[in-house]
Amino acid sequence: MQDNSARIDVLGIGFDSLTMQEAVDRALALLDEPGAHRVVTPNPEIVEVCRENLAARHAVKSAGLVLPDGIGVIKGAAMLGTPLKEKVPGIEFAAQLMGKMAESGRSLYLLGSKPGVARTAGNRLSAQYPGLRIAGTHDGYFQDDAPVVEEIRQSGADVVFVCLGAPKQELWMAKHGEATGAKLLCGLGGSLDVFAGTVERAPKFWREHNLEWFYRLCKEPRRAGRMMKLPLFLVHVQQEKRRKCREN
Repeated sequence: MQDNSARIDVLGIGFDSLTMQEAVDRALALLDEPGAHRVVTPNPEIVEVCRENLAARHAVKSAGLVLPDGIGVIKGAAMLGTPLKEKVPGIEFAAQLMGKMAESGRSLYLLGSKPGVARTAGNRLSAQYPGLRIAGTHDGYFQDDAPVVEEIRQSGADVVFVCLGAPKQELWMAKHGEATGAKLLCGLGGSLDVFAGTVERAPKFWREHNLEWFYRLCKEPRRAGRMMKLPLFLVHVQQEKRRKCREN
């Protein structure tokens, strides 16, 4: 059982301080525990959303694993004097988790993105991870949750990748996780588009130099409004740092 009191607080969100390998091992352990468990991967944008949205904040904080997806969270934690071990990008966590799932023949359901994308992603992942069973897929363009929840339950999936965008995916998992019958649900944003090959991830150089956000901004200028959450996040971290200094 996860000890949430040991988490590192960054602007009200508690992050698990884990290496990538430790995070994957923890997720595999959750698969063997009773109940439905949730993995969330907040970046600075999601942290900012949680500052304003109480329901989203609760959905994130109550997850079984809260992983820092983004260099901004790592920088913020360090600025506050409570460093996290390392960045754990959701898409890389998912890839390593699928590798382990394939070894034991676990099953995966893919939920999200535009019609056809999840199916394409499932076909590609089946080829990439022999032994991984794709239990089913469904796009993210649905109005009624109940049929989707029932479809996942009927599929018998061990794990569900919920890619509906934040905070919708976090709220959806918190509300319906138990009803799906899955052991583990992971909120992974736009990962399905990358797995399907419809969106190219930043090349290795950009990722290694913590510039993936800038690469995505260059590719998708319409993201500029969302990207403004990063400097706002750092301003709030600096304010929190000053507040702590005054108290000490």
